[in-house]
Amino acid sequence: MHAAHEAAYGLWSLVILNSAVFLIFAFSFFKPQTSRDWRTFSAFSAFIVALFVEMYGFPLTIYLLSGWLQVRYPEIDLLSHDAGHLWSTLLGEKSNPHFGLLHIVSNALIILGFWLLSSSWHVLYHAQRAHTLAITGSYAYIRHPQYVAFTFIMFGFLLQWPTILTLLMFPLLMFMYGHLAIVEEREMQAEFGDSYQAYAAKTPRFLPNLSSRTA
Repeated sequence: MHAAHEAAYGLWSLVILNSAVFLIFAFSFFKPQTSRDWRTFSAFSAFIVALFVEMYGFPLTIYLLSGWLQVRYPEIDLLSHDAGHLWSTLLGEKSNPHFGLLHIVSNALIILGFWLLSSSWHVLYHAQRAHTLAITGSYAYIRHPQYVAFTFIMFGFLLQWPTILTLLMFPLLMFMYGHLAIVEEREMQAEFGDSYQAYAAKTPRFLPNLSSRTA
């Protein structure tokens, strides 16, 4: 039992490796340039590091909830890695959480988020080089696909491995991204005037209106 505990946590090399892999992927797809881009990326980075610190380093959430969890789920080894998939534990799933529905949905959201991040950056990059509005690809459906992409990735990880810290960070980051989106829109309005106003009038900020596209 003790050996299993050692194998589950205290793996700081995995904390560093996993954090680096996901942040390098996000950096290569997002490519921050402005100070606003760096604030966006820094907030996402803090979320990712906090996540992997608990996933492989020190299970703070499990530690804080250990008394309640031990009473309600006495048969579970709380310091095993599988117990960190708290949604599966709370739902009473007995099978390997890595093959459960929540984990599958989580992976799908994370992949979708990275794909959206990459594809939207490609559109934005060419628009910036041409000094025009980004209105094609994902920008034809929503005005801020990159913020939505970060949301997909973070929410996907929350489905897979919720922690107290990341659950608290998530709504704060959503508020931050919402504020940054509004600031960005003001700048676009000032730069492109009526063209941006017409684009914004028909294109939702975050949630695509698919019915209007197929009507």
